Amino acid sequence: MSISTADIKQLREVTGVGILDCKKALQETEGDLDQAIELLRKKGLASAAKKTNREANEGLISAWVSDDGQTGVMIEVNCETDFVARTDDFKEFVDALVRQLAAQANIDSVEALLAAPYVDDNSQTVQERLTETIAKLGENIIVRQVARMQADGGLVDSYIHIGGRVGVLVAMTSEAGSDGFVELLHDLALQIAAVAPRYVSEAEVPAEVIEAEKDIYRAQLAEENKSPDIKERIIEGKVKKWYSEVTLLNQAFVKDNDLTIAQLLKNKSKELGSDLTIQSFARFELGVN
Repeated sequence: MSISTADIKQLREVTGVGILDCKKALQETEGDLDQAIELLRKKGLASAAKKTNREANEGLISAWVSDDGQTGVMIEVNCETDFVARTDDFKEFVDALVRQLAAQANIDSVEALLAAPYVDDNSQTVQERLTETIAKLGENIIVRQVARMQADGGLVDSYIHIGGRVGVLVAMTSEAGSDGFVELLHDLALQIAAVAPRYVSEAEVPAEVIEAEKDIYRAQLAEENKSPDIKERIIEGKVKKWYSEVTLLNQAFVKDNDLTIAQLLKNKSKELGSDLTIQSFARFELGVN
């Protein structure tokens, strides 16, 4: 039978369940609203939908790198408590999503992942399996972010820290594939995990972000009795210090604070006889956008 948009909207307002599931429930119950509500409750979908507004900042970050080091993926899936994050059901769901990202190169966003057929059951989407998992575990669960990285003449490495609370993917190009290169790449992953840079280099920092930072410094200096030229020099100095915090190449190397990462790469390039370039990185931290 034909199901009207108004019926779907009414069922969705009552249960909080997604449009597609509401439509299916109405079709199965031949348009009977009460029976459709009961059906969704039996499936656990109505109760699951009510949980989706609850805060979720626990969970797991998981990553995978191919055996040849050419491809890497990473995902952050959040839940409400560490207890649920440690359950086999939650871990298996996260593992399945990592396998799906690894196998399907066309998935490069959370939206694309949720819309895709679920890797372990193509009869449902990832979103539908997520809803079922919410109902089963009794907590809100959010797929917060995903990353995919492809090496371009180099390797990808991953690092998961503190029981899955921080994760890193990093790709570096090089003509060398020696142990020294692999060790350096892993050191960079550890660096990113520990010091949390936001960009590879100054060139990557958007102009509006730099200007916003300068505005903060201008406000701090507004009441000081200094000439505009002196204030601008102070601001430039503050920006330079800020670069040393937010850009990977300008950070001090955690294993040797006398070296910046840029200097480290220059030294290693000479040592390995190959130009080394950090291609890209991603850093996830539970509950932090």
